[in-house]
Amino acid sequence: MAVGASLLAKGACGEHPSPAGWLPPVAAIDAGHFKDAEACIAEGLSTPGLTPAQRTALAFQRERMRRILIDFTLDADAVKVRLRKQIPDLTDAEFARWDAAGLLEKQVIDGRTLYFKRAPGNLFRLSAEARARRKEQLPFDDGPNEVLNDHHRAVRAAALERHASSVLPRREEVTQILTVDADAVPAGETVRAWIPYPRAIEGQQEDIRLIGSEPARADIAPASTLQRTAYLEKKAVAGKPTEFSITYEVTLYARYVDIDPAKVVRAPITPALAPFVAERAPHVVFTDAMRAYSKKIVGDETNPYRIAQKLFAAVDTIPWAGAREYSTISNIGDYTLHAGHGDCGEQTLLLITLLRLNGIPARWQSGWIFSDGRYNNIHDWGQVYLAPYGWVPMDVTFGRLAAGANAKPGDDRLEWFYLGGLDAYRIAFNDDWSRPLVPAKSSFRSETVDSQRGEVEWKGGNLYFDQWTYDFRWHRVDTPRGGGDATR
Repeated sequence: MAVGASLLAKGACGEHPSPAGWLPPVAAIDAGHFKDAEACIAEGLSTPGLTPAQRTALAFQRERMRRILIDFTLDADAVKVRLRKQIPDLTDAEFARWDAAGLLEKQVIDGRTLYFKRAPGNLFRLSAEARARRKEQLPFDDGPNEVLNDHHRAVRAAALERHASSVLPRREEVTQILTVDADAVPAGETVRAWIPYPRAIEGQQEDIRLIGSEPARADIAPASTLQRTAYLEKKAVAGKPTEFSITYEVTLYARYVDIDPAKVVRAPITPALAPFVAERAPHVVFTDAMRAYSKKIVGDETNPYRIAQKLFAAVDTIPWAGAREYSTISNIGDYTLHAGHGDCGEQTLLLITLLRLNGIPARWQSGWIFSDGRYNNIHDWGQVYLAPYGWVPMDVTFGRLAAGANAKPGDDRLEWFYLGGLDAYRIAFNDDWSRPLVPAKSSFRSETVDSQRGEVEWKGGNLYFDQWTYDFRWHRVDTPRGGGDATR
């Protein structure tokens, strides 16, 4: 048996007994057998002849265990304490029922049951019964564009009136800040930071102009970089946080493609489209469970748009909940299929997997969303290829827009706005997931899938999310002349 890559494959890395049988490190970690996994990793790392890539793959599984334990910090009593802040008379029977239903995310790690640190808050998103028991019925802090509103109406109206798919441009000035904790790095050492930076995308975001950075002379990755960043370096100073920032302007467009389902045909899979109908392990894999779920949802439908609608609607029914760090999950698409909940990136990767499984090209986008008010957040969405329209946007987390109490004529035509359209309140940093940064990091990434908050390291290694903070600030500036609605 070859040394190295096979160390993470079935039956490799030596065999260590566990309650679940003989498991390789990835599966052992997923099953919560950390001690067995650590023994396997240690044995593998001591094996002569490992390549650097093989050594890194093993070492990351050790780091993944560390990160899981940062996310899973609560025992049952601690969860109850948190829940009783909102349900003072919570009974043990209620807790046991919700726990048995899988509404409180947990892992059994080496025999000890540990709950995800966001599980108490997530419960109220996952259970109507729990929400009804809260002493205060407070709304969730969701984005304003997750509900049908005048912006959606204006986007569709402008697109139809002007026969355009990119409309209502707005010029925004954005500042992104990354602040490393004081003394996280020894004084005098160089701190290396990567802050996400947008790519120019015709008809979606254009005319990107760097205004300034701290420190000066930011190194902007080439426009071809699918996870684009601004790279900065600074010396750490004793007792002081190390702050990095970039400021830029960008013109953003809303998008709306008026899709006629009768005109949609199956797209020939050209070499350019082939990667977007393929599996891409570890997070997009056509498992038996994925195939069965797809068949259940799609049935005998053959029209690509109708298939996309069915899959979009199915994933949209999966409740949103705050997610554990993506780097701790071995297969995000499969995880979301079985977890009973998912955040934006998890839902998007599941939908991408299902679309590709059905021969419909699908790809990733992610970045930041904001509003005219105070709301802003990191967010993931995607694109689907529908012939003859080409690539069109999709945001399954915002999902189907239901007409509310203040419905207006034509609102029924906006139900599928986010399967072919996008609001103008978002900036894309990434056109793919898990792609190299430029310049490359020499240590593990904190976020191995997405790139929205940033990355930091020094010669001593990566700085994880518990060692720095991030911020996003924005304001609208005048839209320049000539930046009017465009037909794309």
